[in-house]
Amino acid sequence: MPKSRTGQAPPFPMPREEFARRFRVNFYDPAFEKEAEAIARLEAIAWDGYEKDRKAPRTAKAGPGFHDPGYELSVEWRATRDKLVEAQKRQKDPKTRSRVLVICGSSRNDGTCPGEISKTWRLAQIAQESLAGSGIETDLLDLSRLTSDYSLKIHPCKGCVSTAQPLCHWPCSCYPNHAFNQVNDWMAEIYERWVLAHGVILVTPVNWYHTSSSMKLMIDRLVCADGGNADPTLTNGKDVEKAKEVELAGWPFPKHLAGRVYGLVVHGDVAGVEDARRALSDWLDWMGFVDAGFQSRLDRYIGYYQPYATSHEELDRDTDVQEEVRNVARAVATAVAELRAGKLSRPDAQLERARPK
Repeated sequence: MPKSRTGQAPPFPMPREEFARRFRVNFYDPAFEKEAEAIARLEAIAWDGYEKDRKAPRTAKAGPGFHDPGYELSVEWRATRDKLVEAQKRQKDPKTRSRVLVICGSSRNDGTCPGEISKTWRLAQIAQESLAGSGIETDLLDLSRLTSDYSLKIHPCKGCVSTAQPLCHWPCSCYPNHAFNQVNDWMAEIYERWVLAHGVILVTPVNWYHTSSSMKLMIDRLVCADGGNADPTLTNGKDVEKAKEVELAGWPFPKHLAGRVYGLVVHGDVAGVEDARRALSDWLDWMGFVDAGFQSRLDRYIGYYQPYATSHEELDRDTDVQEEVRNVARAVATAVAELRAGKLSRPDAQLERARPK
């Protein structure tokens, strides 16, 4: 059995003084000063949870259907998992209305510092309106809420999969971590929205030759959908040695979101749109998604080398790109209908990968 390599993380626990400083940052506003004694009591409770590593303070036995029915599972993880099971049943039900998830990947909106809506939001709305005109139920996920909503977060992927694939649980069990105050993780809801969808359209700006940071956070946290372990009791939770043993015994690398249709709208103003679009296409292809044809994978410049201050006016004038976004939506709507009717050919769907991962 391979030996786990350790020694990178700083000493645990951190000094109490530093913990207290970080905790009290949440109460920096002078309005909290009158409750200083109460805050001190809360800090003592939080320190106890951190020092004793109470990641999941509320648990219940896994019960039937799990490898170890007696294992104490986080009730929060179990609630998310149960929602995904029900969402998958609904998604597979041929009587349900076709549903497409449209994702606005920009971090900009008019509810915080930028003071203006994003072009991405406008393009996502165009796609949504076109889908609705095709009779598709749409779900618009606006990732800019990460910057404007109170304490709404997508925490970074911790990379469990690189230790051993079965250590990466579906859905992700790394969060919430109450001991480390890693809470309010939006992904619990976002996983369900991906599972419910028959198709997805990702709309993103290019930020420094990549997607937005908000989009990338979500993408990284979807790694558990590609090969993730749906039964944490199989690895005794986050038992590294057990997870390595399970993987080396033979792991099937299940693709939990495979068979859904995708479309892309990638826009920029100077450089990088083609590379970003290719990276997204490659990612979704790897995940087992089905592209809706050439016109469903769009990359365009809006206001090429023009001032940022007039970029919305550039989009107003660019009616061609608006129509191209509608074509992305139309292609996805058609592909979803054909896929659900069994008319869309997927020549490699039954092939086994020579190198599964």
